[in-house]
Amino acid sequence: MKSKNHPFSPMQYNANVRSPKLFVKQIFIVLLLALSIQSAMSQENIKNSKKELSDERLVKSLPGFKNGFSNVNGFKIHYVAGGQGKPLVLLPGWPQTWWSFHKIMPELAKKYYVIAIDIRGMGASDKPQSGYDKKTMAKDVSELLHSLGIEKAHIAGHDIGAQVAFSVVANYPNLTEKLIIMDVPHPDDSFASSLLLPAVGTPTDKLDPARPYLWWFAFNQVNDMPEEILLGRVATFQKYVFNYLLFDEKALSPFDRAVYANAYDSRDGIRAGNGWYKTFPQDIVDYKDYSKLQMPVLAIGGPGYNWLQYVLPAKTTNLKVVKAEGSGHFIAEEKPQVVIDYITEFLD
Repeated sequence: MKSKNHPFSPMQYNANVRSPKLFVKQIFIVLLLALSIQSAMSQENIKNSKKELSDERLVKSLPGFKNGFSNVNGFKIHYVAGGQGKPLVLLPGWPQTWWSFHKIMPELAKKYYVIAIDIRGMGASDKPQSGYDKKTMAKDVSELLHSLGIEKAHIAGHDIGAQVAFSVVANYPNLTEKLIIMDVPHPDDSFASSLLLPAVGTPTDKLDPARPYLWWFAFNQVNDMPEEILLGRVATFQKYVFNYLLFDEKALSPFDRAVYANAYDSRDGIRAGNGWYKTFPQDIVDYKDYSKLQMPVLAIGGPGYNWLQYVLPAKTTNLKVVKAEGSGHFIAEEKPQVVIDYITEFLD
């Protein structure tokens, strides 16, 4: 009796055979569903394919920009350049790539020759085993600019890129006209006092600028373990980092997030990105030896506004600190026009 009600029972099969039209209709529906599922999966794969997320494809969305590679300081470095005028270098941070500036690059290129660089260990640049202290990475930038025939440039950076930008200026002052720091200062003693545990009542899913809990600072210090845990799961990890630091989570589209996940989802990608954090103790030591910067410095803060105001006066002589109101950490993507306006006004 049980087989009588089973959808694939002999009795049901015989009934279908006796009703050819019904049987053909059922087969057609099954095939249609299968094709629909396959089509949907194919569209998803195309959307997030390696080719779609490649620098070759990304740069096509920015007319006038081209990919470039140069061998500097013993490794290959990738950059995207375009525009005309005085050189303006853009250095991105973790966990992103040059693409983090894609919303501001076309407008800035109307006045400047824009060079967005994948720093050592990032994106299509090589990922050597060492050299992630900001002083060494500053040499990378210096050698790249010299290889391009550039003797002087404006230097701008965000997050880790801001730390490298500061180090470029501190170590190669003759290379820099003006410096722009976005939301994060160079590592100093304030980094060494970062809390391991959040203060009472501090949210851990959304940044409170007054009580930041930078949990990944510790996570990224561990050797080998992050690669084991995150490989194949970088997108999930980044989702929590981005959403914690973003004021407007929609500012990073699903495609943007796929670009960044693709850039880091390998053992070398994870290791290299963490390398920027593992060198913080050495960066702090190097920072203490730097003299005050003599050139004009603009600091654009989101949640890091007060941090920049606290740290930078001790190492600058001509400083302006401004705030990107209503922005989270990723200010070039959350408030691109605000950043463009601040930069152009400062550089003009």
